[in-house]
Amino acid sequence: MDASSVALYGQLKAAQPFFLLAGPNVIESEEHVLKMAKHIKGITTKLGLPLVFKSSFDKANRTSSKSFRGPGLEEGLKILEKVKATYDLPVVTDVHESHQCEAVGRVADIIQIPAFLCRQTDLLVAAAKTGKIINIKKGQFCAPSVMVNSAEKIRLAGNQNVMVCERGTMFGYNDLIVDPRNFEWLREANCPVVADVTHALQQPAGKKLDGGGVASGGLRELIPCIARTSVAVGVDGIFMEVHDDPLNAPCDGPTQWPLRNLEELLEELIAIARVTKGKKPLKIDLTPFQE
Repeated sequence: MDASSVALYGQLKAAQPFFLLAGPNVIESEEHVLKMAKHIKGITTKLGLPLVFKSSFDKANRTSSKSFRGPGLEEGLKILEKVKATYDLPVVTDVHESHQCEAVGRVADIIQIPAFLCRQTDLLVAAAKTGKIINIKKGQFCAPSVMVNSAEKIRLAGNQNVMVCERGTMFGYNDLIVDPRNFEWLREANCPVVADVTHALQQPAGKKLDGGGVASGGLRELIPCIARTSVAVGVDGIFMEVHDDPLNAPCDGPTQWPLRNLEELLEELIAIARVTKGKKPLKIDLTPFQE
């Protein structure tokens, strides 16, 4: 087991009121990623939130073959390594194929399993064997109970450092809905529960493009709504994609939260999380009421 991963996992589990996984959806350039890491770290340090910086080296499951995917594995990992060295930040990035896990595990502190791949046993096992923390996103097509099995696949491969993440459930063809009950039911996986408050507002393939084709749209204005709900219920971590220029982001722009509004939203979420008792179940007394 990777000692640094065990230590980080313990820190994230103990985080109060929650930890944050945040950054731009995809690596656009070294300059942009370093800029985003600098500003997001500045905000979370000021607010006292543990931060894991997030960005993807390859967005392999794009709606269109023409969509921007990122710099690729080799270049992307070099950039993420520079983020770690420059700003002393742990990083999280996603994998799509088993053969990527070993290389990603040499850089990333958390390996993320995309929602579409949450049941792929070979991928889960390969990720687990790196010894890194594994964050498994719940498939949009899955009941929360499925994640109990996915988390167990990680543990049976010899890795106890696993988290599960809610990112919405398909609601018709081009929409997602977040069922707050899932945050409670995901606790049955016996590990930290994360809320992805940005992808949960996607409208998959719901945006028609000029000249034909479709792309994913989104409901950015509802990100605070889902985030407030998540921390009120008592999630352990928040996953949030953040961009300094969302309208011109090359990927998932409609569901990236503006950097200029990040501190304001996090301040509110911290205030909600500090007064809620959502992390502790309310004991229900069903004995007859006595006058």
